[in-house]
Amino acid sequence: MKNLIIAPSVLACDFLNIGSEVQMLNESSADWIHIDVMDGVFVPNISFGIPIIKYINKHTLKPLDVHLMIVQPERYIKDFKNVGANILTVHIEASTHLHSTLQAIKQEGMKAGVAINPHTAVELLEPTLEETDLVCIMSVNPGFGGQAFIEGTYRKVEKLKSMIVKAGLDTKIEIDGGVTSKNARKLIHCGADVLVAGSFVFKTDDPTKTIADLKKI
Repeated sequence: MKNLIIAPSVLACDFLNIGSEVQMLNESSADWIHIDVMDGVFVPNISFGIPIIKYINKHTLKPLDVHLMIVQPERYIKDFKNVGANILTVHIEASTHLHSTLQAIKQEGMKAGVAINPHTAVELLEPTLEETDLVCIMSVNPGFGGQAFIEGTYRKVEKLKSMIVKAGLDTKIEIDGGVTSKNARKLIHCGADVLVAGSFVFKTDDPTKTIADLKKI
């Protein structure tokens, strides 16, 4: 049976009470904590950066899954390592020298991830797939939480899973955006290994139960 990984996105948490939100995740069955870093250039929004990640790392033992939605992400690889990132994901659309960037992430002892936007074909990942520990398929347009799931994501997951199996790799497939209990089962069936859930978790009356219910799927 597949060991499904649930990675709640703190982009959707109550920023005024981020400490208690992190503690809730500590006590939940969540596997990772997903952190979206936005620069207002690559995506039309600005979120949080290095100081917040350092704080979260100080107060949790859960792996930090850091998703960089920024231009020239290679400038900050060491900085994110130093504040506790366990998985560092960069966008293929923002990385001119993706292969060397992935190698640099691995050299710092982190898992290396590549994210792709909804309009980007998964076939473009083939040249760097062997260097990639995780592929984050964006199932909404990046920048804002709470968006509706893009149905074409299922086909992308199936194509990518086929590429991974054919290459004999163990690369994980992560889905980020619009994940709910309604589409989780189909995503898993198509080949997803990691589900990022933001609004679906944090906007419910009982986030801990919502996470547990996703894990049961």
